[in-house]
Parts: sequence; C-alpha cells; structure tokens
Amino acid sequence: QVQVVESGGGAVQAGGSLRLSCKADGRVYSTSAMTWFRQAPGKEREFVATINWRSATTHYADSLKGRFTISRDNALHTVYLQMNSLKPEDTAVYYCAAGRFFGRLGVKDYDYWGQGTQVTVSS
Repeated sequence: QVQVVESGGGAVQAGGSLRLSCKADGRVYSTSAMTWFRQAPGKEREFVATINWRSATTHYADSLKGRFTISRDNALHTVYLQMNSLKPEDTAVYYCAAGRFFGRLGVKDYDYWGQGTQVTVSS
C-alpha cells in the first residue's frame, strides 16, 4: 500500500506563489507516476502535472505549463508542485495521486490518493 499526504496549501493573493508537497510512504517505488490533480467546487477533478518517479520525466497540463513545476526528491520520498503567478482560477483542492504507469492522466488511472490541500487565490 502507498500512502500519500499533501501539504503546503493556503491563501495567497493573485500573482503569488506556493509550493505544495506530497509525502509518499509505503511501497512508493512500486508506482511509476506521481501526479497532481485539482478540483474546484462543482467542477470535475482535472490533471495538473505528473512525474515519473524513477526517471523524473514530467508532463503538464498545457494551460499551466510555464507557471507550475513538478519535481521529486527520492531521498525524502516527496514530490513537489511549485506554483507561480497564481490566478484566482487556480483556486481548488489540490490532490496528489500515485499510479502504476507513467503517462496516464485520468483520475481513474490512479490507485492511491491523498486527502487534498486547499489553495485559495484572491484577486
């Protein structure tokens, strides 16, 4: 079993930055992908960014590339999402998820989920 716990959310003004962390415990290296999703109230959960745990290959949602950066620290069993130039439309609960295969971007492709961390961006 893989357990993931997100942290680092909070309230920030538009244009500000936050760094989210996802601590992974258990047999984390049995998974290939660590992925960030987000979900705003009344909206579907959507893909944000993903990273191959072993190779560090990354992929981003087109609309977020250039503002968000995903990275990982294997020694700390942690993945990060650096979010810059935040906009009110970035307001959502951000979830970290672990899956078996890298490159799959759907919610149903992931087996292990954190509880989410709230990001609120005010204008």
